[in-house]
Amino acid sequence: MGKTKKIKLFIGISYLTLIIIFLFLFFSKFSLQEITSYDFIRDNRLYFLELKNSNFFLLSLIFLFFTILWVFPFLGFGSPVALLGGFILGKWFGTLIVVLGMSIGATFLYIFGNYFLKNIIRDKFLNKFKKLEIKFKSSEFFYLLIYRFIGGIPWQLSCLLPTLFDVKRSNFFFATFIGIIPQVFLVVSIGDGLEKIIEENTEVPKLTDIIFYTDIYMPILAFFSLVLITIFLRRLFYKN
Repeated sequence: MGKTKKIKLFIGISYLTLIIIFLFLFFSKFSLQEITSYDFIRDNRLYFLELKNSNFFLLSLIFLFFTILWVFPFLGFGSPVALLGGFILGKWFGTLIVVLGMSIGATFLYIFGNYFLKNIIRDKFLNKFKKLEIKFKSSEFFYLLIYRFIGGIPWQLSCLLPTLFDVKRSNFFFATFIGIIPQVFLVVSIGDGLEKIIEENTEVPKLTDIIFYTDIYMPILAFFSLVLITIFLRRLFYKN
């Protein structure tokens, strides 16, 4: 077996092992029926609310660490953790913690890729993204910022592709931090809106009540508008 295949196999087994351990520990304590019930969500909201009121700094630190682990080396995509961040920490501070955690996790993933996966990435993607190299060399931070803002590439792969251009770690971190703020803020806002709905309803609210709640439909509309903008910018960015 070649070196490349061994690395891929090792990473795959490591990811799978971590996910299995996490799922085992989680479902050994909670059943699927419990975690999907409205009572479970409402009761845990009260628990997090008490913890937030008693020790906000500790809760923020725990959630920051959780976000870093979520990004590296777990699932990668940020929507679930952003929703949870808004639900637990609120719109503004939730955005700060999620953006910071995702940026740190993404930077760790970039460093990991630079040390262990660089040759694999170059073999697979260099020809496809060769013309981007000129853009990154002309203004590294600016194009990194656009790259992080427009998205359109699976999160973990988007963290690894910049290894093709040997970008500075500091530029990668700050471009990620700034570039993902709009998307994260809107998703966190939806999570914050869900928390407010649960606060105002002791019984399960109707789907229409959730959808047409101001703090839900406004961020959703803004999010889809942002998606359309990024699709347009993506075509310009990756244009030959």
